[in-house]
Order: sequence, then structure tokens, then C-alpha cells
Amino acid sequence: MRLHLLRHGQTYANVAGALDTAHPGLELTDLGQRQARASAKSLAEAGIDAIAISTLTRTRQTAAPLATDLVLSPSEHDGLREIAAGDFEMRTDEASVRGYLETIGAWLDGDLLREMPGGESGAAFLERYDAAISELCRRTTASALVVSHGAAIRTWVTHRATGEHAPAHEGLHNTGCITLDGDPQGGWVIASWQREPIGGAWLDDEAAPDPTGDELEAPQSSGS
Repeated sequence: MRLHLLRHGQTYANVAGALDTAHPGLELTDLGQRQARASAKSLAEAGIDAIAISTLTRTRQTAAPLATDLVLSPSEHDGLREIAAGDFEMRTDEASVRGYLETIGAWLDGDLLREMPGGESGAAFLERYDAAISELCRRTTASALVVSHGAAIRTWVTHRATGEHAPAHEGLHNTGCITLDGDPQGGWVIASWQREPIGGAWLDDEAAPDPTGDELEAPQSSGS
């Protein structure tokens, strides 16, 4: 089957540079709404027969235009939510953002037992995301859309898919999309990796701090 992993549209937290990962999360900005409508047009002919979203408001709002056009009811999965910021929740200071990104960077480099301060480990994240994807795949064998979150998508794809792709530490902008072919049993292969908005690069907001869609930090050495 084909799996489209779409990051949600821009939110007010992205603009403020806040680590917004808890339920229900802030809503889409006006630009985020335009990104959602443009992504619906881009995916209209993709043969999508199922849509899955996380429990956070921004994924429901992003999926809404395509769901309306295709007359589909998105299924909600808590496992598809963003990587929990834990002690860093809603922080905007440089130290907190760096702590969040460095932890996820360590997961990308294989240290899945490392825990987000006050949050989950990389292994726990993958377990709950795997469960949500498997549940979705039981509903369709054709083409599905997952509307999820920047750090979550990149981390899951890095550990569960093979094939050519952009460097995993690079950012995934709002309504950037990674497309995979395969299934949970046989594995996934990357078909495409578009880090900019799929509706067009003109929808990007490079001025927004957007920490969960930013480049993920590689862990720093403890040596001198």
C-alpha cells in the first residue's frame, strides 16, 4: 500500500517558537489553513481511501479540506501525536528547544532508551506510533493519508523505512510530506520526501521559529 505522512499546517505555536505537544494544542494560523487547502488539492488524485489524524487539533484542521472533498471521516489515533516535550512543554527558550531537539537527535542516531526529560523514550514513542500505523493499515490496502507531526514523522520514518531520502536531521516544514510504499509486515520503502509544503514552496514561512519542524540536533559529545 501507499502511505502519505503529512505534517500539519502552521500553528500559532510554530510562529511563537513554542514546544506545543500536549492535547489539544493550538490551532492553525491563517497561513496554516491555506496550507491545508493547498495540500488537499495536491493529494486529490492520490487515490486516498483512508485518513488518520492524531488527537491534536491541528491535524484535524489540516485534514478537514481533503476529508470533505473525498467524503471521508478521519480516524483519530493518540499514537500519532507529536513526541511529548515533557518538562519542555510550551517553552520557547533556547535551552529547552535544544534539549528537546538533542534528545530526538539521539533517537535518530540509535539511542532509543534515552528519555525526554519528563517524557517518553524513543522506544516508547516507536511502539505507540507503530500501533497506530498498524491499526490504520487494517482499514485499507490501497492508499492512506496520515496527518501527524514533524518530529514524530521523521523519527518514525528513520527507524521504519529504507530508501533514498533527505538527511533525517533536516527540517520537515508545515505540510511537508513523506510518502512510503509497503506494509507493517514487509516493511516500508521511501517513495518521496518533500520537506517544503506540498501545495507549493510559496506557502512556506521561513521566518517562523517552528522548533518541532526545525533541524534535529545530533547529540553533543561529552568530551572536550
